[in-house]
Amino acid sequence: MFKRTLTAAAATVLGGFALLPAPAGAQDRYPSKIIRLVVPFAPGGSTDIVARVIAEPLREELGQSVIVENRPGAGGNIGGDTVAKAAPDGYTVLMAAAGQTAINPSLYKKMSYDPARDLAAVTMIARDHNMMAVNASLPVKTVKEFVAYAKANPDKITFGSPGNGSPAQLGGELLNQTAGLWMRHVPYKGSGPAVADLIAGHITLMIDNMPAIWPHVQSGRLRALAVTSEKRASGAPDVPTAEEAGLKGYVVTAWKGLMVPTNTPRPVIDRLNQATVKVLARPEVRKRLIEQGAEPVGNTPEQFAEQIRTDTAWWAALVKSTGTTMD
Repeated sequence: MFKRTLTAAAATVLGGFALLPAPAGAQDRYPSKIIRLVVPFAPGGSTDIVARVIAEPLREELGQSVIVENRPGAGGNIGGDTVAKAAPDGYTVLMAAAGQTAINPSLYKKMSYDPARDLAAVTMIARDHNMMAVNASLPVKTVKEFVAYAKANPDKITFGSPGNGSPAQLGGELLNQTAGLWMRHVPYKGSGPAVADLIAGHITLMIDNMPAIWPHVQSGRLRALAVTSEKRASGAPDVPTAEEAGLKGYVVTAWKGLMVPTNTPRPVIDRLNQATVKVLARPEVRKRLIEQGAEPVGNTPEQFAEQIRTDTAWWAALVKSTGTTMD
C-alpha cells in the first residue's frame, strides 16, 4: 500500500479551469479508481476467459472495479503496446500471455514496444495446458490414428490458430516436424473464431490453450487427442500427454500472468501481487481455472520475470527451427 499527496485540484474560474493547491493532508490510496485489465486478444479466447475468472474476485480484494478491456490485433502487440505506454500507476494492467510476451520478440523484427524493457512482471496467474483436438466427426480417436489419417490425406489436413505467430501455430508447425506431416496453417483473429470453425468442420485440428477447447470437448462437439504439457491436466485426467500418445519429446506449454508498465511503483506492484495471490488461493477460483484447463500459480514478481526470460529463449529456438516469421 502506498500513499500519494494530491498536488492539485481542478476548479472552474471565469468559464475556464485553473489548478489550485490541494487541501493540506489530502491523500490518495491505491487503488482509488477503476482498474483496466487489458486482454490483448479477442473475446472468447483462453486469455479472455482467465481474465474474466479473476476480475470479480480482484474487485473484492482491491475494493475497486476491475474492467476487462479487449484490445486484440497484431498477435497481441496492440494490447501490449497499450499497457506499455500507459501511465505507470497500476490502473492499466496487462493480462499477458506467453505468445504476446515471450514469442513475439522473435517473430517481429520491429515492435512498437519491447516487453522485456517496457513491462514489469506482477505474478503468473496460471500455467495453461494446450490441448490437441479435432472435430468429433473425424474418424480418429488417438494421436497415432490422426497421424496415420493425415499422412493418408495430405491435401485435406489443416490446423487452425488464433493468429499468425501464436503458440498454437508454432505447436502445429512443431507437430509437422515431429510427426512428418504437411498440415496447412489457417490463422484466425482469436481463439473463438478458430474453435468455431473447428466445431463446424472447416479445419481439421487445433492445438490451443485448454480453456478455449475443453468445454467443447465436454459437450461432445470436439474430441481431445492429447494435452501437450509434460503432465496430464488436473481438469482432464483421462486425456494423455502427447508424449504418452506417441509423440516423443513433444511439449508445448503456455501461461497467463499480470504485467504493468515499467516504472510502476513497487508498492503498487506488491499490492496487485498480494491481491492476486489471495484470489488464486480461493477454492472457487482454483476450481474454475482447473475446470478450464489452467493450473493456478500465483508467484512473486521475480519468479514470474525469470520464467518469462527462460520461455523467451525457448520460444526463440522454436521460431528459428520452424522458420516462422511475421516480417
